[in-house]
Amino acid sequence: MIDAYGDPGEPDRRGGRRYLGWLVRRQAARSAAGALISSVWMVLLAATPYLLSRAVDDGLADGDRGALLGWTAALFGVGAFNAWLSIMRHRTMTRVRMDANFRTVKVLIDQAVRLGAALPRRIGAGEVVTIGVGDVQTISTSLTVVGPGMGAVVAYLVVAGLLVSVSVPIAVVVLLGMPLIGVLVGPLLGRLQGAETEYRELQGVLTARITDLAGGLRVLNGLGGKGLVADAFRSDSRRLRAQGYRVGAVTSWVQALGVGLPTLFLAVVTWLAARLAAQGAITVGELVAVYGYVAVLVMPVAFFIECGYQVSRGVVAARRVVRFLRLEPMEDTGTREAPAGPAPLEDPESGVRVLPGRLTALAGARPADAVAVVDRIGRYTPSAATWGGVPLAEIPAARVRERILVADHEADLFAGPLRELVSGSADRDDEAIARAVRTAVAEDIVRGLPDGLDSPVDAQGRNLSGGQRQRVRLVRALLADPEVLLAVEPTSALDAHTEARVAERLREERAGRTTVVTTTSPLVLDRADVVHYLVDGKVAATGTHRALLEEEPGYRSLVARDEDAEDAEEAVR
Repeated sequence: MIDAYGDPGEPDRRGGRRYLGWLVRRQAARSAAGALISSVWMVLLAATPYLLSRAVDDGLADGDRGALLGWTAALFGVGAFNAWLSIMRHRTMTRVRMDANFRTVKVLIDQAVRLGAALPRRIGAGEVVTIGVGDVQTISTSLTVVGPGMGAVVAYLVVAGLLVSVSVPIAVVVLLGMPLIGVLVGPLLGRLQGAETEYRELQGVLTARITDLAGGLRVLNGLGGKGLVADAFRSDSRRLRAQGYRVGAVTSWVQALGVGLPTLFLAVVTWLAARLAAQGAITVGELVAVYGYVAVLVMPVAFFIECGYQVSRGVVAARRVVRFLRLEPMEDTGTREAPAGPAPLEDPESGVRVLPGRLTALAGARPADAVAVVDRIGRYTPSAATWGGVPLAEIPAARVRERILVADHEADLFAGPLRELVSGSADRDDEAIARAVRTAVAEDIVRGLPDGLDSPVDAQGRNLSGGQRQRVRLVRALLADPEVLLAVEPTSALDAHTEARVAERLREERAGRTTVVTTTSPLVLDRADVVHYLVDGKVAATGTHRALLEEEPGYRSLVARDEDAEDAEEAVR
């Protein structure tokens, strides 16, 4: 099995089938053992009818008790050995599947770490969840073809060879049966790949919709958009259900043929053998052997169809994994020095200019527009943004990260003591932590935990409320003490009273240092030195909150809507 801390290897990103082949090559010895054991197991299943025919012809027909006992003992020995082989086959193939599962998980995690903060900007959360939950399991299951799939082919050829010694016409029928099944099932597998691909895409969209709905419920309620998103979710859900029916229809045909065709195949060959036995062309023992051979063939043929079905689904899943593995972080070719001291940040695409030492707010009807500006001036997406006149793209990313921090309101929270969670890799003293906790109005969180700062916090802060998680993230950002802090919706999950206190304390704590917040809350906007009002991603007006209220009807309407949402929330409380 793959070592949990070992190197999973460099995956083949050239396509779904090549990725599956890479998983097999990474455990070549085990895969070969699985194929060998499965082949021997299936071939010995075919040996049973042969031994039985010899017992009939040499023992029963001739009245030779010694021969009968000998062939019976051989039959028992082969059966016992094959039972042990069956256990080993299952154990080996389980290891093959588990290795493929864990190896895929490791390369996905390595890729996620490699992408870093660029991950949510390159792929939706729903897509990542779908890959991690469904596609990884589908890929590992598809490697069944390594064992039973290979064994099915070998057993088929061996049985066909045995049938040649009994009757050439019967052997010809058997040899032609497999290609005929392939002709009948092949187009269905092609249709299954297409339907499964579309189903997986829709599943990712729906998962993303659920994530957005759960994460932004408060904002949606305030803006009156919950109904629109719910309608969109219902529409996506109906599309996914309809596509699921299409996948199920094709799957049912594949599985029906997997059971029906081998059975029909058995009936045809048995009828042909019975006619030959009636004509005296073959003996009774040979008739029993033919029936046994064909009965055994039902299993390899069913395995062959099942493996085709699983591989078809595995290729679809592997393509999605490969697409994720092909994502690249933003190229870092920076060679120029960053400004020696505080300097303005400019985003030509939107017209935003952030002056050093100021608290600047970005307000827009579409929150995504403000986030896009933050991504550009935080150097998370390619842009023409500058810092002190120097293009950000020409400054090494490491230098930018040392001085500019983008604090996302949905940033990950790792499990561990609260002290370590907010301090990160740095060693922060109690005074610094207490100051950051006060600024984020998080004193009640510390007091409410049994061991204060030493209390454990679950992964993603699941033992905290939404507002508490947001304040913990703000504490962490403040403790980092960056020269430039770019905070995305730092108070969106807070009640009006707490939000006002956070806004005031944030202004005091960050006095003289560059701070940018994205928000439409009047409580935060009123504390900002400069507000950029964005329309369609461009600066429509710049000024103080009060000046914009008087001069910009659109801004006034945006802020009033947010005030109404907060008033309604307070009334509910």
